[in-house]
Amino acid sequence: MTFQKFLIKYAEIAIKGKNRFLFEDALVRQIRYAVKRVDGSFCVTKEQGRIFVDCDGPYDYGELVEQLTHVFGIVGICPVVAFPECGIDELSRKVVDFVQEQCPRKDVTFKIHARRARKDYPLDTMELNRELGGVVLDAFPQMSVDVHNPDVRIFVEIREQFYLYSQIIPGPGGMPVGTNGKAMLLLSGGIDSPVAGYMVAKRGVKLDAVYFHAPPYTSERAKQKVVDLAKQVAAYTGPIYLHVVNFTDIQLYIYDQCPHDELTIIMRRYMMRIAEHLASESGCLGLITGESIGQVASQTMQSLAVTNEVCSMPVYRPLIGFDKQEIVEISEKIGTYETSILPYEDCCTIFVARHPVTKPNLQAIKRSEKKLSEKIDSLVEEAIQGAELIIV
Repeated sequence: MTFQKFLIKYAEIAIKGKNRFLFEDALVRQIRYAVKRVDGSFCVTKEQGRIFVDCDGPYDYGELVEQLTHVFGIVGICPVVAFPECGIDELSRKVVDFVQEQCPRKDVTFKIHARRARKDYPLDTMELNRELGGVVLDAFPQMSVDVHNPDVRIFVEIREQFYLYSQIIPGPGGMPVGTNGKAMLLLSGGIDSPVAGYMVAKRGVKLDAVYFHAPPYTSERAKQKVVDLAKQVAAYTGPIYLHVVNFTDIQLYIYDQCPHDELTIIMRRYMMRIAEHLASESGCLGLITGESIGQVASQTMQSLAVTNEVCSMPVYRPLIGFDKQEIVEISEKIGTYETSILPYEDCCTIFVARHPVTKPNLQAIKRSEKKLSEKIDSLVEEAIQGAELIIV
């Protein structure tokens, strides 16, 4: 069967009260953006509690479903058979035809799930379940009813049109991107930061991103790896403005002037300063990092506190309590893992100290940063002014 209509289900949006329409409209916009990537003609509309995607003409079913499963806010994608209002006899025939086509095996259990959005229909939900269940049993005696754990669920929705479906393809859930402001993601070439961006975007936050590049110590392949990661995250979030900051001169100056066991913390503090400046210029409301407590020396509680001290914006760390395997599993699910493990070094790993401080003292770090006072402000300004903007 070629489905020409998809019913889109959402969950959390439904409890938004008087603001619900704003979230529904945002979800419709995100779906329209997603289906533009698929060859074909599509129309996205909404009714009370549901959104529909109509397919006008031929299209690639797999590609359309793939794009819809990348839209935050969707919890279920249902290929449906739609038809005009009809009486119970005609509806019964439609259900029998649907089961005939959708269930090649008939030695299975089933359950009818009727939903009556229109209360003027003569039969209520329980009556529809009983009537249609009996019709299916009469037509296919080898089938049996199981109301607890059926092999097949047959959904019947009574709305302005009537809808039949038996499949609910899971969506990513969350909130539509753009309904909760914008934040700046510190994106490296590692496993963690793309996952952090994905998780915050899932809560409706639009992403910009910043990557700190250190040529010639990091190669163009390392930069391209980050661009590729941004593209993979953008499949869920929509376009990302990626700021590529040349960090080489700042890193070399810190390396020459500061104790080597403090290099990572001091470099990280200047990254946060630059990221916050770019975030403020872009209208972002916070920074996002992929840090997890205790994963490396710069992510101990003491190190995070010292890093945070330079920021006036909130710093969101969605992975803060995750272990590495949990992060890896999410990166595999969203398709960034294979890119993240490509062997191209980023600027943090190139200049890492052999024995980095794990419990930095804020006053000691500030004393070390005073050694940078001669040139650091001009180097930071030069890095900001020279940042490359890539839209992915």
